[in-house]
Amino acid sequence: MDITLKQLRAFVTVANLGQFTLAADKLGSSQSAVSTLVRQLETNLNLRLFDRHTRLLRLTQAGIDILPVASRAVADIEGMVESSRELNALRRGKVSIAAGTVQAALLLPPLINAFNKLYPEITVALHDVAEKAVLDYVANGTADLGVGTVPEEDTDLVGTRLTTDEFLVVLHCDDALVKRPELRWTDLAERKLIGPQRCNPIRDRLESELARNGIVLPLDKTMQEVALPLTIIGMVEAGLGVAIMTSAVVRLATSMGLIVRTPTEPLIRREVSLIQKQARSLSPAARRFRDFLLKAVH
Repeated sequence: MDITLKQLRAFVTVANLGQFTLAADKLGSSQSAVSTLVRQLETNLNLRLFDRHTRLLRLTQAGIDILPVASRAVADIEGMVESSRELNALRRGKVSIAAGTVQAALLLPPLINAFNKLYPEITVALHDVAEKAVLDYVANGTADLGVGTVPEEDTDLVGTRLTTDEFLVVLHCDDALVKRPELRWTDLAERKLIGPQRCNPIRDRLESELARNGIVLPLDKTMQEVALPLTIIGMVEAGLGVAIMTSAVVRLATSMGLIVRTPTEPLIRREVSLIQKQARSLSPAARRFRDFLLKAVH
């Protein structure tokens, strides 16, 4: 059965106006073309929809029964087409993005605000989650995009560099390490360390770079593992230890009166990427937001 939108629209228009001539004028077509479409629909349905006489056109009982169904179908399809036009014209839409709590608090809000001014009809939903949850949110479709680090072995997610973070140490202002003219990673070997939990992408990156440079820090034994960066900062402020974090926290740490130092030998960095699922197509709104973010930070 090969029923088309044109056939349904012709039938509904003729039924509502009661004449092929009036229907043809409304549809911007010829009377013969509209008549042909209605006959094709009757053939496809194997039903007679109109009783035709010289000066009389009347719906059959089958036509009366089918008219509301056909009207809803035409309205639904036309609504779908109009909706797709609005989405592509970016008159409306929704995009969701997941980010670690620091990126969600400090990096993204001004960018979302700037995007909203350009596209006020697009809603941006921000998920502030633990860093390791960002990948899950993008992988399972909860978020269209994510901000974080993609593991090298991950083939389902793809990342485009947004910015680069340096690994650093956050110290209480009274800590003796503050007075050192240069801070090395090996200077932390005997200190109480505070940092992200195992399986966190930031922790994984730190451990792999230290190992690659032959630096041994007993992180598994000495590091107090914490899920959220704000908690880590609060623990340093209370004098509970030294935190290993990234430069994303500099504004937060310094606003609380803490000292930030970047260890050398080596200088360790990580790429912060805009992440999306490789096999998933983005909506027009999500594509525009992705492109906006990449342009805004570069």
